Amino acid sequence: MSLAPGTGPVQITQEQLQARIVELAAKIRDDYRGREPHLICVLNGAFMFHADLVRALGVPCTIDFLQASSYGDAKQSSGEVRLVKDLQFPLSDRHVILVEDIVDTGITMNYLLHYLEGRGPASLKVAALLSKPSRRKVEVPVEYLGFTIPDAFVYGYGLDRSQYDRNLPFITSQD
Repeated sequence: MSLAPGTGPVQITQEQLQARIVELAAKIRDDYRGREPHLICVLNGAFMFHADLVRALGVPCTIDFLQASSYGDAKQSSGEVRLVKDLQFPLSDRHVILVEDIVDTGITMNYLLHYLEGRGPASLKVAALLSKPSRRKVEVPVEYLGFTIPDAFVYGYGLDRSQYDRNLPFITSQD
């Protein structure tokens, strides 16, 4: 684990991220053969993962974005979820993959899954870059998982540290 300027130790390298995303994209391609998946990015943290996943898919797909908040600028979830930005396109009869940066307590993911199920998709699955199962308060399904990590505050590759460091090409943690 090397150190990047102004960051803690690198937890997941850029090369590891890209290799795992290619693997996830191949699995999604196989699972959705003959169908066009609709990938919904959960802003802001999942934007890099979403973009790389869509590119790696290499098949026709559609995309949309939504934003929910349970953190604000804090490092711990408040436990109260609010929808900040809603979807632009209908979900009725579409094969939806919700793309999230990290599943921590499961509270936000549980809220989003129930919210999206109410819009009548043909199917609904989750792709998450990271999961912290030790913090889970609500169990939620994650069909396409990048990495399981311990309970540590991580940032980079879309995840922020007080709105900074999303642009790092790797995942790091606080010292």
